[in-house]
Amino acid sequence: MEKVNNIFGSMVFNDAVMRERLPKATYKALKDSIETGADLTTDVANVIAAEMKNWALEKGATHFAHWFQPLTGTTAEKHDAFISPNGDGTVIMDFSGKELIKGEPDGSSFPSGGIRATFEARGYTNWDPTSYAFIKEKTLCIPTAFCSYNGEALDEKTPLLRSMDTINKQALRVLKLFGMDDVKKVITSVGPEQEYFLIDKEVYERRPDLVYCGRTLFGSKPPKRQELNDHYFGAIKPRVKEFMEDLNRELWKVGILSKTEHNEVAPAQHEMAPIYTETNVALDHNQLTMEILKKVAEKHGMTCLLHEKPFAGVNGSGKHTNWSISTDTGINFLTPGKEPENNKLFLLMLAAIVQAVDDYQDLLRVSVASAGNDHRLGGHEAPPAIISMFIGEELENVVESIVSGTKLKKHSSPTIQSNAAVLPSFQRDNTDRNRTSPFAFSENKFEFRMTGSEMSIGDVCFVLNTIVAESLEQYADELEKADDFDTALDALIKRVFTQHQRIIFNGDNYTDEWVTEAERRGLLNLSSTVEAAQYLAARKNLDLFEHHGIFTEVESLARYRIKLDEYSKIINIEALTMIDMARRSIAPAVSAYCNDLADAALSKKELGISVKAETDVLSKISDLAGVLNDKIEALESAVLKADEFTNSEQANYFHDSVIPAMNELRLVADELETMTAEEYWPFPSYGEMLFSVK
Repeated sequence: MEKVNNIFGSMVFNDAVMRERLPKATYKALKDSIETGADLTTDVANVIAAEMKNWALEKGATHFAHWFQPLTGTTAEKHDAFISPNGDGTVIMDFSGKELIKGEPDGSSFPSGGIRATFEARGYTNWDPTSYAFIKEKTLCIPTAFCSYNGEALDEKTPLLRSMDTINKQALRVLKLFGMDDVKKVITSVGPEQEYFLIDKEVYERRPDLVYCGRTLFGSKPPKRQELNDHYFGAIKPRVKEFMEDLNRELWKVGILSKTEHNEVAPAQHEMAPIYTETNVALDHNQLTMEILKKVAEKHGMTCLLHEKPFAGVNGSGKHTNWSISTDTGINFLTPGKEPENNKLFLLMLAAIVQAVDDYQDLLRVSVASAGNDHRLGGHEAPPAIISMFIGEELENVVESIVSGTKLKKHSSPTIQSNAAVLPSFQRDNTDRNRTSPFAFSENKFEFRMTGSEMSIGDVCFVLNTIVAESLEQYADELEKADDFDTALDALIKRVFTQHQRIIFNGDNYTDEWVTEAERRGLLNLSSTVEAAQYLAARKNLDLFEHHGIFTEVESLARYRIKLDEYSKIINIEALTMIDMARRSIAPAVSAYCNDLADAALSKKELGISVKAETDVLSKISDLAGVLNDKIEALESAVLKADEFTNSEQANYFHDSVIPAMNELRLVADELETMTAEEYWPFPSYGEMLFSVK
């Protein structure tokens, strides 16, 4: 394998490449544009485009594409060759500044929530110069935003960039009050931990539910799952290790800081975690990571499953979104220091986040709402649907001391003694980890554990940025008017912690007692997407996004409709897949087994041998087969009735009527699987899938 230093970023038109290849004046103009938001002149854009093209051609590229992130959860790209006719039957390789800055994909074929009708096809992609262009499969990919003909955001990137602007603006106001005039920019950074499953491709292709839906709709529990925890951090199998080495190579080529790899808790489950990067770049990198995961798995004869809950009864897959905020001078707002009770800037930022999470727990919940994530939240190490914050014992003591006005009870971090002569002692961390908390503080960041593995991190990040910006704006408005800054600051911090202490919970979020306690505190418990989605249309949230320039009301309501429409479509596809699998494969297989059982019983009876075993099994299976047919017909009727409803009513109907019918069908089919001889069952079992990669 090549040295990492040699391959890292080799397919990226990054700052080092631009500094080397662009004229100094052009490079300076580009950097000024990135830092100030000033428009690039046509001449500057043409020079950048020409050098970008020349570099790409040297790397073997033949095409370019505006690479964008429509509201489908995936990426999109339209490839154009660099060729341009020369007038004599030959071609020249050309790429202009206009082509770099603006593209025109179809604006009506992607989800728009009613913003675009089918006949209103024009949309635009717009170059994001803060995220480097890269080469993928001989195509120069240019990260871009995507909007409608009238400028409405139709993608994940645009609201995130807008949210980065607003949190930067409000945080700078606060820092100025602290006398930190040297800070020019405040940056949010993210490190998304990506979990995934790997199964053998041959097994995958024999499961229509995995092919069409990304998750298993049928499957009885295998004798062994994750009870022994032997897979977690276990020795990586050679086949998976080869995959991971290849994956890292491909990620490093496009500048993705892939750092950590290991086996996760469930059989066949793994994790990749990158080093933190600026939020919009982290968004692009994670979308690219998911694509590369799937492609590299294919090369190794495997399939990568990114669904939040591909297998019932074992851990689902999340994408823990580690979020932090810092300055361009290197100060992390979320570093408590040795005496957090005296670190007023940290306390103010902690207060801002506590207030934001409490005031906008609905938006945080809806940012991770999807049909797939509904199956994951609340069990097998995934946090529950109730939003709360874990801040650890030390910070909780600080908060309680501030609220009560009493002296802080200091506690030291003891030294861990191994009591083995060869093992060194070490200092214990001040804060434990809470794997059940949705939003947990960890050293110098918050870890939002609710994000689903298949999701874009865009929604989570723009919501976090915006709601924290809202808190900071309120604080800046108040403190800028204060006669005595220090007195006003202390009073503000105390008031915020007092008013919003209910959102802090350091205990076990899985217990029934916490559900009761959360209800007593007035916290929301939005267990499904259809319950959560309505809050996108709540007046306070429409006003929040409009005030900070994230969305117009039209854009917000469009996203609300898209969320519900996507939910309904996913459940409809799953239901139709279940019907097809049950009627065309499971029912005939059970019938064939019953026929052979009956023939075997008849042969034994003619020989005067007891047939009690066969008749008992045959009777049970025959009865269940009848129930199976009833459940198939019930689900078919439920799906047909869904056409009578639209948007929110339809989403509610799928949740309240179709999903229960699906669950009832699955119960019967899974029981039949346990009673039907293995050679008759038409699909690979859970055991075959989870342990398919040797």
